[in-house]
Amino acid sequence: MMGSNSGQPQFIASTGNRSFSNAPLIQNADTNQIVVPDRKSWKNFFAYMGPGFLVSIAYIDPGNFETDLQAGAQYKYGLLWIILVASCAALVIQSLAANLGVVTGKHLAEHCRTEYPRGPNFVLWVLAEIAIVACDIPEVIGTAFALNMLVNIPVWIGVLLTGLSTLVLLALQQYGVRKLEFLIAFLVLTIAGCFFAEMNYAKPVASEVLDGLFVPQLKGNGATGLAISLLGAMVMPHNLFLHSALVLSRKIPRSVRGIKEACRFYMIESGFALMVAFLINISVISVSGAVCNSSNLNQEDQDSCEDLDLNKASFLLRNVLGSWSSKLFAVALLASGQSSTITGTYAGQYVMQGFLDLRLTPWIRNMLTRCLAIVPSLIVAIIGGSAGAGKLIIIASMILSFELPFALIPLLKFTSSKTKMGAYVNSIAVSAITWIIGSLIMGINIYYLMTSFIHLLLHNHWELVAVVFLGIFGFSGVAIYLAAIAYLVFRPNKEATHLLALTSENQHMVDYAGNTSMYCLPREDIVSMQLPQRRQTEDI
Repeated sequence: MMGSNSGQPQFIASTGNRSFSNAPLIQNADTNQIVVPDRKSWKNFFAYMGPGFLVSIAYIDPGNFETDLQAGAQYKYGLLWIILVASCAALVIQSLAANLGVVTGKHLAEHCRTEYPRGPNFVLWVLAEIAIVACDIPEVIGTAFALNMLVNIPVWIGVLLTGLSTLVLLALQQYGVRKLEFLIAFLVLTIAGCFFAEMNYAKPVASEVLDGLFVPQLKGNGATGLAISLLGAMVMPHNLFLHSALVLSRKIPRSVRGIKEACRFYMIESGFALMVAFLINISVISVSGAVCNSSNLNQEDQDSCEDLDLNKASFLLRNVLGSWSSKLFAVALLASGQSSTITGTYAGQYVMQGFLDLRLTPWIRNMLTRCLAIVPSLIVAIIGGSAGAGKLIIIASMILSFELPFALIPLLKFTSSKTKMGAYVNSIAVSAITWIIGSLIMGINIYYLMTSFIHLLLHNHWELVAVVFLGIFGFSGVAIYLAAIAYLVFRPNKEATHLLALTSENQHMVDYAGNTSMYCLPREDIVSMQLPQRRQTEDI
C-alpha cells in the first residue's frame, strides 16, 4: 500500500504473507519523470511513447543498411520475406520484453541474476556484452564510411575517430536527449524518404516484390548466411534487455487496468515504430535490387553492385539527390550510427547493472564498448580496406543471430512463468507462437553452423592432422552451444518475482486514502543511468 503521511510513492513488495512493506525502494523521488495519469483514456498513449522508438533505432542502424544493400544487390527481392518474418517476430518478442518490465518491475538482466546460479549468470553476462560489442562494430564502420564520404579520409582513420564520437555525443546531450534523438530520427527518416522517392525511378516490379515478401526462398550460394545476417541485424539480443529496462522509467498505476493498459500501449507503440523500420528496410532492399539488377547500368555502377557496401551505396540515390547523393547519404549514415550508439550505451548500462549489480559512468561505459569494437574494425579496415570492413558488418550481424537464443530463451521462460508474471503470464497461443519463432531462429542458426563447418572440413587443402584437430574442436564447440541452449530451455524456473503484480485476486486492494489504484514509482536507478541532460524547469 502507499504511505499517505510521507507522500512518497513506493513499490509494492511481496513479503510472502500478503502484507506489504512501507519501506520505499527509492529514496529520492525528485526526478524528471513521465507520469501516466490514473484514468482510462487513449491520451495516456502519449505518456508511453518513447521506449519503442528508441529500441527501433537499432533496426535501422548501419548494420541493417549494409545487409539490406547486399541482399538486394545479390538476390534482388528474394530475401524480403526475411525482413517480414523478422519484423513480426521482433514485435512479439519486444512486446514480451516490455511486459516483463511492466508487470514485475525488474528488467530481463535482473531476472537472470536472481534466477540462474553464479556460473551460468556470468556466462550470460559475457555473451550479452559480446552482443553489444558486435552491435557497435557496424556503428563504428558506418561512421568511418560516413567520414570517408564527407571529408575523404581513409576508412581506418575514420575508425579511430569514432572513439571521439562518444565525447561529442555526450556534449550534444547536454542540450537535451529528446532534441538530439529528434534530430537523428529526422535525418534517418530523410534518407528513408530518399529511398522511397528513388523507388519511383527504380520502379521495382510490384509482383516480384510481393513474391519476395510472401514466398520463402533461399536461392544461390551464400543466401542462408545473408539471411542469418538479416535476421541478426533485425532481432538483436541486447534490444530485449534494453526494452525491458526502458519501460521502468514510467510511473504507472499498479492496478489491473493500469498494467493491462501499459502492456497494450507499449505493444501499439512498438508496432508503429517497427512498422516504420520495416518500411525503411524494405525500401532499401527494393531500390538496391531494382538498380543493381537493371540492364541500363554503366560499368562503374555494375562494379559497385558486385561488391556493394555502405561506402559505395550513395550512387543508388543519384536520381533523387544528384551530385549531393554522397554527402547526404553520409550525413544520414553518420546520424544512424550515432543514434545506435545511444541504444548501445543504454543497453550496456542495464546489462552490467542487472547481471553484476555494477554501474559505470555513461561515458566510461560507452568508451569501453567502443574500444572493444574499434580493435577488430581497425585491423580489418587496415588489411581489407572498405570491402573487408563491409564483410565485418555481415559477420557481426551473424554473431548477433547466434547469440539471440541466450537472451530470447530466458525471456520466453520468464514471461511464460506463473510464478513471475502472475495473471499476466503468456497465454497458450502466445507461448506457442513465441516458442515456434525461437525454435525456427535456433534451427536456422544450427543448420547454417553445421553445414558451413562440414563444408569447410570437406573442401580444403589442409593436412589430415589439421582437419581432424579442427573437426574435434569445431564439433565440441557446436556441442557446447547446443548444451547451453538445452540448459536454458529445460531448466525449470525457481525464483518467484519479488515485486507483486496485482492480479484479479487482489485488485480490490486500496490505499489508506481510499484510492482505487496504486502507483509504481519509476526505477530511479534506471532513470539515472540514462545519458546526462541539462536540467530544465519545464515539464517533460
